[in-house]
Amino acid sequence: MATNQQRREAAKRKLERQLARRSEQAKRRRIVGVGVTVGAVVVVAGLVVILATRGDDSTADGSDSAADSSASASGPPSAPQEDVQIPTERVEPASRPEPLPNPTTCEYPESGEAAKEVPAPDGENVSSEGTAKVTLHSEAGDIGLDLDRALAPCTVNSFVHLAQEGYYTDTGCHRIGTQGLQMLQCGDPTGSGTGGPGYSFADETFDSLTYGRGVLAMANSGPDTNGSQFFMVFGEAPLPPDYTVFGTIDDAGLEVIDEIARAGHDGSFDPSPGGGKPNTEVTFTDVTVDA
Repeated sequence: MATNQQRREAAKRKLERQLARRSEQAKRRRIVGVGVTVGAVVVVAGLVVILATRGDDSTADGSDSAADSSASASGPPSAPQEDVQIPTERVEPASRPEPLPNPTTCEYPESGEAAKEVPAPDGENVSSEGTAKVTLHSEAGDIGLDLDRALAPCTVNSFVHLAQEGYYTDTGCHRIGTQGLQMLQCGDPTGSGTGGPGYSFADETFDSLTYGRGVLAMANSGPDTNGSQFFMVFGEAPLPPDYTVFGTIDDAGLEVIDEIARAGHDGSFDPSPGGGKPNTEVTFTDVTVDA
């Protein structure tokens, strides 16, 4: 019987072969957003899924982002609509085993080129109590988010700041996964999956974190690389506790995301990690905050 180490190595080798094939098919195009990275694999019923954002090969002038956008526009046609099986039961909201200090201090160091000019938020005396309500308005429908400062005060502080600064306005959702990992990923003004706000901040995770329908979490490209990209889980999400959960999606918002998922995607992230740009365009025309 194979050991856990042998299974991990086998998964790693399989993953490397998949990424090599993808690299040959699309020269400068790398997996963006919720993707698979070698060295951190999760095997759940034979499924290897890892969530990350890309930024390692973007040039300072954004030439790679432009190339990616062009490839998406003239690339693979929209995949046929699929029979998407979406769970109807929400998961229990996350809660910390131990409360955080209140107030707390957050650090937002500079990180890469800003996709949209915005100052870093103030990290002093950040509250770790209470909630904030954010509504993402789009032509596809409104998605309401309930942000929990007790879960992730620095994340909520940044998200509210970006929303109030207009960073998310006119920003779309560049990827949806409908099989295995069912989530809608948004928050990159470039639409390529490479963009961020020009600063980063630390993870606010804990070992008991799980993901499922109704969960709102941050995407990242490794430990402590949070920026502006986030994902909204509408179904299954077999992920390790490496992604900061900072709130939930309201019922009406989940219904909007369900319809977006049922319309399918263009398959631009297939075969690994799967998914693609939503066939239903999702661009936030306005983002309102009730803090």
